Amino acid sequence: MTNLWKIAGRNLLRYKRRTLLTLSLIVFGVLFVAVFEAVTGSFKGMMIGQITDSFLGHMQIHRKGYLAAIESLPLTMNLKPQAVRKMERILKDVPEIEAWSPRIKFGGMFSNFVETTNIRINGVDPEKESRTVPLFFSRIVEGEKALHKGDILVPELLAKGLKVKVGDAVVVIATNRDGSVNGKQLRVGGILESVTGPGGRDGYLHMDDAMEILRMEEQEISEVALRLKDFGMLQEVHGRLSTLLGEEKNPQGQPVFDVNTWEKLSPFYNIASMIDIMTLFIKLMLIAIVLISIMNVMIMAVYERVREIGTMAAIGTLPRKILALFVLEGFSMGIVGAIIGSLLSSGAIYAIHAARISFDFGRQTGLILAPTMDPVALMTISGIVIGVSILASLQPALKAARMDPIEALGHV
Repeated sequence: MTNLWKIAGRNLLRYKRRTLLTLSLIVFGVLFVAVFEAVTGSFKGMMIGQITDSFLGHMQIHRKGYLAAIESLPLTMNLKPQAVRKMERILKDVPEIEAWSPRIKFGGMFSNFVETTNIRINGVDPEKESRTVPLFFSRIVEGEKALHKGDILVPELLAKGLKVKVGDAVVVIATNRDGSVNGKQLRVGGILESVTGPGGRDGYLHMDDAMEILRMEEQEISEVALRLKDFGMLQEVHGRLSTLLGEEKNPQGQPVFDVNTWEKLSPFYNIASMIDIMTLFIKLMLIAIVLISIMNVMIMAVYERVREIGTMAAIGTLPRKILALFVLEGFSMGIVGAIIGSLLSSGAIYAIHAARISFDFGRQTGLILAPTMDPVALMTISGIVIGVSILASLQPALKAARMDPIEALGHV
């Protein structure tokens, strides 16, 4: 086997220009795919972080069936105090959960005493909300970055439409679950940056103010947002929580709770999926580059070495050894190209990380692109290159192994 490796290496060095050209194509392919995957992965992670850390949370818990009717924000689908207490006991026993924030959501009317419009209201505990969605208060573009009792945080589009500003007195009117109407005068404590999708017209009150408007004697929670210590454990924790909370049944034997990750709650998940699809197509391009490059080199090698192959067969070299020789040549180019490409990719990604390239996302400015080298991703790319190199060399290798020695020796 050692001799086959030596012969394969000698044959590759015999045609230096062709070998270098093929290697450069493989290296370029590995470099491009690895850098693209690292950069898009960084952007995707940053985008998800902005969404989950500013208003959505990593996961949310609702009463079963609430999401199907979420557009109308039904108060009759809120979680009762007893169910909330059971849920919190379970959450405390899951060490991967860093924080959670209960919310009361309801629809209401917002008035500046001259004009009136509809608004979606979120009653929150400011301290719990800031721990669960740490970028929440950074969305306040005007006013103090806090939420006090008697204040309301108004979405930017609504504030512009009704021409309200920080410090103005406004009224929020809502209907409670019994059908009675109640209102409360509030002060505009801040103007919130609007977000795309659900949450774009959401205003925020202190939990106590929300309970007062809805005339709640005890908290009835619409949803609970969760934050994990490690976002990478999202699916694992979701599965465990679904199992634990799924054991809680109502008198009809149906599950009380519904647990969903951010992926089901945000339309931005489709954009994240598109990034994954683009990465897949880039990998397919890499496969095509490697396949065509190595197959071309190996086919040319077979045609240029017909008499050499005939001589090897005539002196008793077994077909499987001839096959192995050409496969080893393709494998050698694949593994050398993968190693060089991986080293250059690591250097390029480190350089991009060190350059601290900044960009804006929504109102967030000065976000730093910080791609990192994922060893698993790099090993996957290298594995694809090496595997395709072997596959690309098989057809020419089989052709060489099946040559008739007499015809090969007579080839001109």
